[in-house]
Amino acid sequence: MAEAEASGHGPRERMVFSAAQLIRRDGVTSTGMRDVAAHARAPRGSLQHYFPGGKEQLVNEAVAWAGRYAGKRIARFRAALPEPTPSRLFAEMVRQWTDEYEKTGFAGGCPVAAATVDCAQSTTATREATAAAFGTWTEALAQALAEMGVPEGRASALATLMISTLEGAVLMARSAQDNRALTNAARELGPLLDSAVVNAPQPPTG
Repeated sequence: MAEAEASGHGPRERMVFSAAQLIRRDGVTSTGMRDVAAHARAPRGSLQHYFPGGKEQLVNEAVAWAGRYAGKRIARFRAALPEPTPSRLFAEMVRQWTDEYEKTGFAGGCPVAAATVDCAQSTTATREATAAAFGTWTEALAQALAEMGVPEGRASALATLMISTLEGAVLMARSAQDNRALTNAARELGPLLDSAVVNAPQPPTG
């Protein structure tokens, strides 16, 4: 997950990235600060320097990074589609996971979802960070749907549906150690998504 984006960055950025990778694999509770420093190949002393708020600050920044990353991926997926449609965009979102699971196994999930499960009831700041991350992702996806011709009033609701379906399918795939939940989701949700297009697709902005 975005290994190339972390290479060449300073220790702070690498630790945020590493925290996201460890959280998506092991959850927040099992991810220690020393584990993050080792994964990032950063001096242990730099943890206190860059994250005076301790583990909570690091987790929240990792969650925020994951939300931004997911949002940027939506724009890249759409730009790479010769004929963008909502179903094709969702298929690309799914393929990101099926490709990973086929290549490396089912160890990793979504760091935002993992942080939500571990911390939503115990740490207000992290719950707010996860909500903001999902919001960033949803907003980017809703914009892409609107550019494909989905009415703006419906784009946000469909973006929520796509993300929640994807997150559930990821969880089921990891549980079963099988990609069928993901491929079934893409196949069955696709026609519904395309039926929402009523306007001529708009060129991407930005």
